[in-house]
Amino acid sequence: MKETADTVSRLDRKNPARTDAPAAKQAPVATEGAPIRAPAQPAGRKRRHIGLFLSMLIVIGLPVFIAAAYLMLFAQPQYASKVGFTIRQEETGSASDLLGGLGSMLGASAQSHADLLFEFVQSQEIIENISENFDLVGHYSQTWPQDPVFSIWPDATIEDMLWFWGRMVRVNYDKASGLLQIQVRARDPQTAQYLAQRIVAESEEMINRLNSAARLDATRNAEADLEASLERLRAARQALAEFRARTQIVDPQADISGRMGVLGNLQEQLAAALVDYDLVSQTADENDPRLRQLQRRIDVVRNRIREERESFTQQDITVDDTDYPQLISQFESLQVDQTFAESTYQAALTAFDSAR
Repeated sequence: MKETADTVSRLDRKNPARTDAPAAKQAPVATEGAPIRAPAQPAGRKRRHIGLFLSMLIVIGLPVFIAAAYLMLFAQPQYASKVGFTIRQEETGSASDLLGGLGSMLGASAQSHADLLFEFVQSQEIIENISENFDLVGHYSQTWPQDPVFSIWPDATIEDMLWFWGRMVRVNYDKASGLLQIQVRARDPQTAQYLAQRIVAESEEMINRLNSAARLDATRNAEADLEASLERLRAARQALAEFRARTQIVDPQADISGRMGVLGNLQEQLAAALVDYDLVSQTADENDPRLRQLQRRIDVVRNRIREERESFTQQDITVDDTDYPQLISQFESLQVDQTFAESTYQAALTAFDSAR
């Protein structure tokens, strides 16, 4: 038994990690030449910890305390009334829309009207309109100074009321659907509902005024355009009538067609005379009187053709010394003016009917 104990003791000295002594586990193992660090001390309270706690208390706790104190001690009851509406145009197309979309000149689109209403509900004008029949300052100053946050002072000006109106009236505008949602807060439910109804009524009146002004302007402008186009059409027709009276030609195109027919007939006669001359020249001598007669006929026809061709470019064919190129140029210019005047008059007449 002694020998066995000595063997175990030698083994323990060779492998110290196998010892079961608790002191061997707590002792730090250090390599040769490396310094041994001291164990960390237990964490304690520092000055920065106190500052951090106070900062959190001021940033989070103080606002919560102030809000809770205001709600329990100073806040007065409020009532909210909500209303929502959209602006729509008629969906049935009129005859003028089918002719070219001239109905859009009657006024702004529903989208622009909604944008105007969004600004109008928060403007000084609507406050002045409502104040004519309801004392806004008197209503919202009932709880002054008990509730200084959601009350206004009794001697507030219109500028002060405009600032306070933005807190009592909340407007949400969805441009995708064109929906305006308005929330009005007041001291009693009847007043909140009354103010919401007044806002809707004032908005409708404002839109109606815009539409009436747009219709009046559209009618006035369409009527002025119609008068101007009518005068232009009269002037164009008068110029064309004076041209026909001066040149004594109703339609230069028809006159040219007649002259071209004469020229074509002369060319046919010339061709026939040349054929006859060739046939006679094959059987007769140079002194044959038939050849001389055919030659005179050919010369006369050729001279007439030359004179007819010269009349198209050089000779004066009217009483006011006008040749055919100038005649055609003037006539086509007058026709273009008359056609444009007729188109303008038709468009102005359609716009005037649409505006009416």
